[in-house]
Amino acid sequence: MSRSSHDELAGTTTVDQPHALRFAGVVRRYRSLVALDHLDFQVGRGETLALLGPNGAGKSTAIAILLGLQRPQSGTVSVLGTDPRSAMASGKVGAMLQVGGGSGLPHGVKVGDLVAMTTRLYRRPAPVARTLERAGLTDLADRQAQRLSGGQAQRVRFALAIAGDPELLFLDEPTIAMDVEGRRSFWSMMRCFAGEGRTVLFATHHLDEAEAVADRIVILRKGRVVANGAASAIKAAVPTRRLRFALDGADLGCLRALDGVDAAAVHGTDVVLDSFDADATVRALVQTGVTFSDIEVTGADLEQAFVALTGDLAEVQTVDEAVAPQASGSHAGAAA
Repeated sequence: MSRSSHDELAGTTTVDQPHALRFAGVVRRYRSLVALDHLDFQVGRGETLALLGPNGAGKSTAIAILLGLQRPQSGTVSVLGTDPRSAMASGKVGAMLQVGGGSGLPHGVKVGDLVAMTTRLYRRPAPVARTLERAGLTDLADRQAQRLSGGQAQRVRFALAIAGDPELLFLDEPTIAMDVEGRRSFWSMMRCFAGEGRTVLFATHHLDEAEAVADRIVILRKGRVVANGAASAIKAAVPTRRLRFALDGADLGCLRALDGVDAAAVHGTDVVLDSFDADATVRALVQTGVTFSDIEVTGADLEQAFVALTGDLAEVQTVDEAVAPQASGSHAGAAA
């Protein structure tokens, strides 16, 4: 990627745009480990933004600071025009955070009663019936929490996060451990909520969710923004191209040695090459003299762009998980 393309992607949104939250030069260290390194980005009001990055990129630390659970060591953070703790105390911010084992919901309590109890923590909550409707739980109001499926429990946790009728909602890996249908249903529900003019920031490892749901994507690497823009812009800025064609008796070693090739895969007669210089790769392929057909060249998908920008997709222990204190629970932002 060119320096100019990288700078364009790593830039922030227009300064004059009204913002729901904003990081400006934020630094957060844990002893010698740097979780956030002069982090800069902002989210406009009414925008849905996906926060991506490999483990250790600083996502959990960023969310903890936005929720007032940690403080930056330098730089400034604003949430709904004030500091994070004041924003949380106002009841205008909701959060659905990761929990450990189980659903994180108390046994023996009916869904409707749990939502009703949560609304009493806020100054200006949404009506209980409205919250149940938004979360698709109206028919489950009389069911006890321990009798819910995994997807239903996530809906309840979502209901608790929005019980205060928040202007701004944080979702940290909200569809973790959900099946495909559960994920689809959850995001349909969330889109409806965001469609009411709410601001949503979510962190996820599911790149397809980020591309399908977010208005804009911010990718972090080692505590810095390395890409900031629409999924289409991020993909277009990455030089990787994917070549697909048919070839009998393909030699994987020879394919990997072609000019520009970064990765190669063969499935029967189907060949897939990832190349940083598609023209050079096609010329080299022709020069081998092999007979291939049905060649197709496409741009990078979001996963390829993610790998190019961050280094890899490997799961490693994060600074956030190893050092930072973890918040748990389904909601945040109760009024003081």
